[in-house]
Amino acid sequence: MNITILDDYQNIVPTLASFSKLAGHSVKVWNDHTKQVKALASRLKNTEALVLIRERTPVPAALLRKLPRLKIISQNGPCPHIDVDACTQRGVIVSSGAGSRPSYGTAELTWGLMICALRRIPQEVAALKKGRWQSSVGTTLRGRTLGVYGYGRIGAVVAGYGQAFGMKVLAWGRETTLAKARADDVAAAASKQALFEQSDVLTLHMRLTDETRGIVTAGDLARMKPTALFVNTSRAGLVEPRALERALRSGRPGLAAVDVYEEEPVLRARHALLKLDNVVCTPHLGYVERDGYEIQFGNAFDQVLAYLAGKPINVINPEVLERK
Repeated sequence: MNITILDDYQNIVPTLASFSKLAGHSVKVWNDHTKQVKALASRLKNTEALVLIRERTPVPAALLRKLPRLKIISQNGPCPHIDVDACTQRGVIVSSGAGSRPSYGTAELTWGLMICALRRIPQEVAALKKGRWQSSVGTTLRGRTLGVYGYGRIGAVVAGYGQAFGMKVLAWGRETTLAKARADDVAAAASKQALFEQSDVLTLHMRLTDETRGIVTAGDLARMKPTALFVNTSRAGLVEPRALERALRSGRPGLAAVDVYEEEPVLRARHALLKLDNVVCTPHLGYVERDGYEIQFGNAFDQVLAYLAGKPINVINPEVLERK
């Protein structure tokens, strides 16, 4: 089978142990990135199975029309970047497993970003390389309030880290998740407004959907303390467009740590947040770590092999199966 893997920026996939599952198949791995339909159609013209890395490349109807040989798209996680209806119409199976474990990589990066931002580690490293010694004074986490907006699998892990660091942890989200937080001895904030007002560090952990897009508004950010840190390792679209940049320039919150952006990859230093000294920016590293990749790609490859065996799994458009 002709299998294509897109957007392997670090050329890491062929080095994974799980890659051996595709032995005997023709596999093409692309390391660069494009969203241009014409370019993708050329790259994928012989592809029968397309393996995606999360939401890096959109798959619209215009592209699908140019891929007559495509049989299955396999990935992990939500599929807002795939035109699933168009796939169904063209008989293309979309297999996407949600996974059963939290992204510990994302949770750990979130914590690392908090410490980096509050202790100004990137700035101090840069200053030391220029011959300056102790150019700023940072802030500790112990005794301060951690706000976790979205108490799902990752949010719960981050809350646990907060408790271990001696922080007061407040959660906010849907009532079902708040019930889980209370069961974990994590207090629920009195309201969304209270979460933003009381948090010394506020971190987002929720999926981007129509309901959550822009859920953090300029008004929410304006409620934060001038000493507070806002952290986003989930999705840029959760925040009202341009609101974070403007809030940081106005001084509420005083700091931010960001791993996600409206358009990715960010290949030039033109993004507004990259120009601000009170922001720590990383290039969407949350889930990008070897253990997580082994699980994600192992699942994606298993979905391809299950299709070849005539028993597709994790199919999100089962109408295709009913036609076969």
